[in-house]
Amino acid sequence: MIYKGRVHKFGDDVNTDLILPARHMVTTDKAELARHCMEDADKNFAKKVKAGDIIVAGKNFGCGSSREHAPVAIKACGISCVIAESFARIFFRNSINIGLPIVESKEASKEIRNNDVVKVDTKTGVIKNLKTKKKYRIGKYPPFMERIINSGGLMNSIKKRTA
Repeated sequence: MIYKGRVHKFGDDVNTDLILPARHMVTTDKAELARHCMEDADKNFAKKVKAGDIIVAGKNFGCGSSREHAPVAIKACGISCVIAESFARIFFRNSINIGLPIVESKEASKEIRNNDVVKVDTKTGVIKNLKTKKKYRIGKYPPFMERIINSGGLMNSIKKRTA
């Protein structure tokens, strides 16, 4: 898949409480979760995001609690993909399970700037910064993960396979 969007840049150790503050964990309504996405890191984040935008962050993105609401809020708010130097493992798996593409690249996470426009191609394993024309290699997803993401999440993937 190809994801293209404007970058919203964050640093290291963005935890799930910054992604979705615990005070908003009283609902599973995706639109409501989206309204509060990243608000403790950037209070205007949800208002600035356009469908397809991309988060770029440093290391250990999604650390902290294992709540699934955090990647749900990111996806529901319109973010198409997250690029980081590294992810907390449970956040990584929760993201794949809800169909949110996330990719790791130390170099891209350090060099890509806020408001750059990037294109992420998970089939070819390339991130391209359309502003600077620089390309970054990323690992390709195994076929089963690509299927999960393309289906919109694990449950949809299972439904498609068993139908």
